[in-house]
Amino acid sequence: VIERQSAARAEVLALAHDKAETTDGVRIEVAANIATASDAAEAVKLGAESVGLLRTELLFLERETAPSQAEQRAAYQAVIDGLEGKSAIIRTLDVGADKSLPYIPMPEEENPALGLRGIRLCIARQALLVEQLRAILAVQPLSAVKIMLPMVVDASEIVATRVVLDRLTAEMGIAGRVELGVMIETPSAAILADQLAQEADFFSVGTNDLTQYALCMDRTNPALAARVDGLHPAVLRLLAQAAQGAASHGKWLGVCGAMASDPVAVPLLIGLGVTELSVSPAVIPEI
Repeated sequence: VIERQSAARAEVLALAHDKAETTDGVRIEVAANIATASDAAEAVKLGAESVGLLRTELLFLERETAPSQAEQRAAYQAVIDGLEGKSAIIRTLDVGADKSLPYIPMPEEENPALGLRGIRLCIARQALLVEQLRAILAVQPLSAVKIMLPMVVDASEIVATRVVLDRLTAEMGIAGRVELGVMIETPSAAILADQLAQEADFFSVGTNDLTQYALCMDRTNPALAARVDGLHPAVLRLLAQAAQGAASHGKWLGVCGAMASDPVAVPLLIGLGVTELSVSPAVIPEI
C-alpha cells in the first residue's frame, strides 16, 4: 500500500506544473489557499497557478493591538514577492463570531455564527477596512492583486465597499480599477448571485460555511460531522444557482472551500460551471 501511494504521489507531482484541463478542453485554474509568505512559496513549488484565497486573519489574531498599515502591507507584499509573478486574491478581514479581537470590543452574542462578522464587521468598524484596503493598494505590482469580501449577503455590501475602495484609489493616485469579488458562503448570496454579479468581478464559494448555513448544522459540532455534507442536494442546488448567476453577467465562479480539495467533488463542481479551484497547497498536485 505504501509503495502504491508513493508511486501515485510521484506521478501527480510530475504533472503538477502542467495546465489543468478537462478532456473536452475546458481550462480549470488550480490555485492555493494560504495565509503566509512561506505558504506562497510552498504553493508555487507544488504547481499553484495563483492564490485563490489569502487569509488575512492571522495578522490580526492573538495580539493586543491592530497591525499597522505598514505591517499589513509588508505581509501582503511578501506573499506577492513569493508568488513569482502569479496573482493573489486577498480576502478582507474575516473575524467576529468565534474569532474575537481584544482591540475591537464587541458585545457577547448568543449565536456568533449569525452575528457581527466578516464584511458586516468591517463596514460597522470602517477604520479597520480603510487601513486594510490602503495596505493592499500599496502592494506592487497592484495588477497581481484582487480583493475578496467574506460573508456577503446582498449587493449593498459590495456597493458600500466599492465606494470606499474607489475613494482610497483616487486619494492614493492609483490609475485603473482593482477587481473586487465576493465569497458565496451564505444561502442569500447564492440565491441573489445574478444581482451580486452586477457589482462583483468574480465569485468564490466558501463551501464549508455555505453547507453549514444551508443545512442549519454547526460544522464544529462533532455529533453532526457525518451529516454536514457539501454534496447534499440542497448545497449543490445553491452552487448551481451561484454558477448561473455568475454566468448571466459573464463573471467567473471559483471554489475555495474544502470541496475544492475533494477529488470526489471536483467533477461535480466543474460540471456545475466552476472554473477555478483553490485548495490546500499539499493537494494541488492531485487536484
